[in-house]
Amino acid sequence: MASRTINAAAAGSWQLGDLTVHRIGFGAMRLTGSAAFDLGVPSDRERVLGVLRQAVDLGVNHIDTAAFYFSSLRSANELIGRALAPYPDDLVIATKVGPGRDPSGQWLPLARPDQLRGQVEENLRQLGRDHLDLVNLRVLPSVALAEHFGALAELQAAGLIRHLGVSNVTSAQLADARAVAPVVCVQNLFGLDDRQRSADLLRECGELGIAFVPFYSIAGKGREVGATGDSSEQIAAVARAHGVSEAQVRLAWTLGQGPHVLAIPGTGDPGHLAENIAAGALRLTEEDMALLNAA
Repeated sequence: MASRTINAAAAGSWQLGDLTVHRIGFGAMRLTGSAAFDLGVPSDRERVLGVLRQAVDLGVNHIDTAAFYFSSLRSANELIGRALAPYPDDLVIATKVGPGRDPSGQWLPLARPDQLRGQVEENLRQLGRDHLDLVNLRVLPSVALAEHFGALAELQAAGLIRHLGVSNVTSAQLADARAVAPVVCVQNLFGLDDRQRSADLLRECGELGIAFVPFYSIAGKGREVGATGDSSEQIAAVARAHGVSEAQVRLAWTLGQGPHVLAIPGTGDPGHLAENIAAGALRLTEEDMALLNAA
């Protein structure tokens, strides 16, 4: 497929509240280096700025980021602002709050409710925005999130946030959040290699009209460090049959889980970016899906 024919619109669209996004977007975590957060080798700045611009040129209008996506020399939010501001009118930037650092520099798995405004304001500052399109509260599955979500709902009412979502949650936590304020999306770990823990929640989101946004759908067991190279004969066979990569098969399978499923593959490589977006046009057959489901 020639690059000029690749466009994220081929994956179809979904409504995040009153915002329309293409079902294949872009995850910003890998922009900062070879691994997550402050680990790994810093990325090449000009190359990743080019990747961001290329993503928008190829129709991406949904970028997922966080203020805690950074390496020793790179900040994902700063890179997004540098590459894309002034932002296109249809570009939706989703960010996450919850994890952070304390004054000593130690990681906090979840900020206190009264600390969330500071995290929201940090995202606003880094991105150069006067409001955030979508903020996902990322929590631990064992945490009672109502108070935290309530703090974000107050910021939404104040005009700092347009829409709210949750990340890394259980069905019970989703219900608790929805009792506080509307939820437009759920971000959970899900992919061919790890499909069981969130399968019921994915179906529930479809019934509720809530977007389900899986992370690590390509990386699988590699998670933050990237794909491990592990595969199965079923994935390889489907890839050969369509003349595509195994990563594209993984993305197409993910999108095939329902019209409410949005993919946010991340990369700092322009070739991988084009490949990922092209996967939005890949239509797997019922036989392909059955074979992959048996993997």
